[in-house]
Amino acid sequence: MNILIFLGSSRTSGPPRPKRLGERVCLACSHLLNNAFPSNTVEIIDPLDYDTGGVFKPEFAYSRKLVPEDLENLAAKIKNADAYVMVSPEYNHSMSPALAHLLNHFGSSLFSFKPSAIVTYSAGQWGGARAAISMRTFLSELGCLPVSAMVHLPCAQEVFDETGHTLNPDDQTQWDEYLYRTLAQLVWWAQASQQQRDLVDPLTTSKAFKDSPSQRNAPGKS
Repeated sequence: MNILIFLGSSRTSGPPRPKRLGERVCLACSHLLNNAFPSNTVEIIDPLDYDTGGVFKPEFAYSRKLVPEDLENLAAKIKNADAYVMVSPEYNHSMSPALAHLLNHFGSSLFSFKPSAIVTYSAGQWGGARAAISMRTFLSELGCLPVSAMVHLPCAQEVFDETGHTLNPDDQTQWDEYLYRTLAQLVWWAQASQQQRDLVDPLTTSKAFKDSPSQRNAPGKS
């Protein structure tokens, strides 16, 4: 299976060290997925690697011949992925604007009928837990329903080094077990949904809205 880890930070640096804190969290998730489930392909999606333009225009709003290459390539990765790990800090008790901005460039049909996992972090004591509340709604609307288990990482700069390993090697097993509960649940649901998609194309039974938002309306409403 293909698993994408989305980094919810577009900073070029951040406290307390030059490497962004979110990068450490993404690397920690990547290490565990690769070690525990070596048959899967794992890739980190960094907003800094994609030019989303100064004016917001989603990938699906372009003429197919004019889609920017960055967005076209990422759309293909999202479509071909089987699960998603969404890593976000907390901004004003909500999810990262950088993550929301990046995800908003793509239609929900690319994400639909696949699971996601919520991983939040902070440099302080709350671990970004309040951001997870808005992420559940956001990801459900995209169609990649979050699994029930979540990861919250308080004072993440005191847990992981810049390679995504624990600063104290004696703590590695404990943190791996904490991450594993959520990521193993994600892989279980991803395997189940992959098998079902192979049997039945979900878009033939629950069709995507392609014409206008009015397709969501109840009968008789305009």
